[in-house]
Amino acid sequence: MTDQTTSETEDSTQDQPLDEATDSPIDDLENQSEIAADYLEELLDIADLDGDLDMDVEGDRASVSIVGGDLDQLVGRNGEVLEALQELTRLAVYRETGERSRLMLDIGGFRANKRSRLERLAAQTVAEVRESGEPKALDPMTPFERKVVHDAVAAAGLRSESDGVEPRRHVVVLPA
Repeated sequence: MTDQTTSETEDSTQDQPLDEATDSPIDDLENQSEIAADYLEELLDIADLDGDLDMDVEGDRASVSIVGGDLDQLVGRNGEVLEALQELTRLAVYRETGERSRLMLDIGGFRANKRSRLERLAAQTVAEVRESGEPKALDPMTPFERKVVHDAVAAAGLRSESDGVEPRRHVVVLPA
């Protein structure tokens, strides 16, 4: 009897149309990417800059990359302009959806290159901590940078924690 009830329930839910409340999280993230891309495309037009937009979903985040052309002015010194543009883009998504976005913006591969350098730094630091048995504090980092390091340290089997107060907040890699 239970089997029949289960199949009847499954059959009845298959006939129901999906409404907005049951959209998948992937659909929501794709929508965030599209809103962000529209906003950034307008920005590029206003600034008279060339660039192609790539939209993606990476894990639990919407992701937009601007590639091509001379985009250094959109990255700025140490990625400061990129960080500001990311926050403005997140605000544009919030304005349209009413929901906070964790969207990641990359321009000219800056974040991808930064991620690679940070993963190498984390691997080197893990090796030093394993050898010395002592915790090691790294230089202050942005939240994005700290997340990359924490993830790489965890993948290597050690623990890490953030310490300090912005703008001096940094990662400490701990021995096993």
